[in-house]
Amino acid sequence: MVSLSVSNKTATTAAGPRPVNLRTDLAPLADLIEVAFHDSMDSGGRAAVRELRALSRIGPGLNVLAGVNELTQGISLGYVWEQDGKIVGNVSVYPANWPASLGNAWIIANVAVHPDYRGQGIARRLMEACLNMIRERGGTTAVLQVDRENSIARRLYQRLGMTTERTWTHWRRSPSGRIPPPAPNGNVHITRRRRGDWRAEYALAEIVRPAHQGGVGWMRPLHPGLFRTSLISLISDWMSLRSFERLAIYDEAERRIDASLWIESAFAASSVQLTLMVHPDYQGLYDEALINLAVRRYGARQPLTIEHPEDEMATGALLQQYGFRPVRTLVHMRWSATP
Repeated sequence: MVSLSVSNKTATTAAGPRPVNLRTDLAPLADLIEVAFHDSMDSGGRAAVRELRALSRIGPGLNVLAGVNELTQGISLGYVWEQDGKIVGNVSVYPANWPASLGNAWIIANVAVHPDYRGQGIARRLMEACLNMIRERGGTTAVLQVDRENSIARRLYQRLGMTTERTWTHWRRSPSGRIPPPAPNGNVHITRRRRGDWRAEYALAEIVRPAHQGGVGWMRPLHPGLFRTSLISLISDWMSLRSFERLAIYDEAERRIDASLWIESAFAASSVQLTLMVHPDYQGLYDEALINLAVRRYGARQPLTIEHPEDEMATGALLQQYGFRPVRTLVHMRWSATP
């Protein structure tokens, strides 16, 4: 996640950014991230900090691990800012590994500056080093997330050429014995999406989750591969005890899908993840039918989570009505390399 504060003051005693040294930097990086993101760190962030500290004790084998561990890979390609004998700034970057047709995309994360060193231009210099590295490696695109309220960081990224794709709210519903009655729109027919109808669902996504707005959500750019179910993915889900159900509301006369709900769960997962898409003509109707179904099926015993566009306000109101609470609202931003 991105958390920083900058001003027009300049750094006074910094030699500039340098690449991360995995053998010496992991423990101080864990300390920095913990301090910089203290107010916004969730359970996943705390787990990442613990993993960094554990990795810092591995020793010589760490460079080998960097090739297969996503956390160390992102850190190993990033930069730190060392000043007064300690690491006070960091930015992580790693390949997005998107389909080749979407270009050479990269993810920027953990833009962090120690509170005592903010306002000195450190974040800007780290970001510039990061973007230059992406260019040198043939990158065409970089994406990041930033808290909606962090206007200072957003302005910095805009000055560096990044544009806003879309703003997303992360919602969570805790298990509750208060299960709602069936939705009042009883004539709505919900069924499993037929495997061969992925193009109809993709057409719906092109309307409500277009590519220029970042697609279906964070790290889910619009691409046919998200909608097709391959044999390899079925085997992978089976081996990892993962379930991925696709529900749909059809307009059979027009042979189209007007709403869909993805329900993803896994053995020992902390929550059931939902993904909801509804045609604008049916928002407030079909979204309630699908949310109602998910809450009635899972809401008594498992937490439910969903990442949903902030601009779809009717759906947001329904999520609140069904017991979901906003956790964070993040702005997704994109940078495109210029020739």
